Amino acid sequence: MKILGINGSPRGSRSQTLRLVKAVLDGARSEGAEVEEVDVCSLQIEYCNGCTVCYERGECIRKDDFTGLYRKMLASDGIVLGSPNYINAVTGQLKTLLDRMADAIHCQIFTGKYGCAVSTAGGSGADEVADYLNSTLQIIGANTVGKVGVVLGPDPEAIVPAERHAYELGRKLVRAIRDRTTYPEQEELHEAMAERMRRLVMANKDRWHHEYEHWQSIGTVPERLEEGRTE
Repeated sequence: MKILGINGSPRGSRSQTLRLVKAVLDGARSEGAEVEEVDVCSLQIEYCNGCTVCYERGECIRKDDFTGLYRKMLASDGIVLGSPNYINAVTGQLKTLLDRMADAIHCQIFTGKYGCAVSTAGGSGADEVADYLNSTLQIIGANTVGKVGVVLGPDPEAIVPAERHAYELGRKLVRAIRDRTTYPEQEELHEAMAERMRRLVMANKDRWHHEYEHWQSIGTVPERLEEGRTE
């Protein structure tokens, strides 16, 4: 079992978010998982330009570090996303990575994978950022097992109990993967997203060849969608 932790903080080894990501990975390792940590801010990842070539070909025209990281994500059973709160949102570096993953949404390519999220903040919003990261994981098809969000401005030492919670979150992540745990509300979301994405791809099958072939290959292109397609 492979668990990949992606830290979106630009503070390097000083990052409090990194402490939480590491704690999740430590918890996952204690349950027998192979873990890897990635500092997304150390990578060269360019902005998505909305060209839609990935819909057509299944690959990005940008020649940068995105492809290698994306392959690591695809090879992982579980993904941990971490970011501090930067003006009520994730950092720009992490958002740039996520924006490059539109094809993953259309293909629901992370179906069957699991994930979780951690976030830190100086004044507020840590929970909201962690919720956003979990929502992103769900939108690409993954199940999420929980979050840790901690506000450190009033009490910097709050990072210590937060690390303990993050450690337990890592253990929970591995157990969920091992047991193939399902969550009714998330299953409803996944079913709705799959239906929505299939319809979108069907409506653009003459242009989005890669995505159409993907849905064909997994045997989930219902005849009623084919028959009902509009140009």
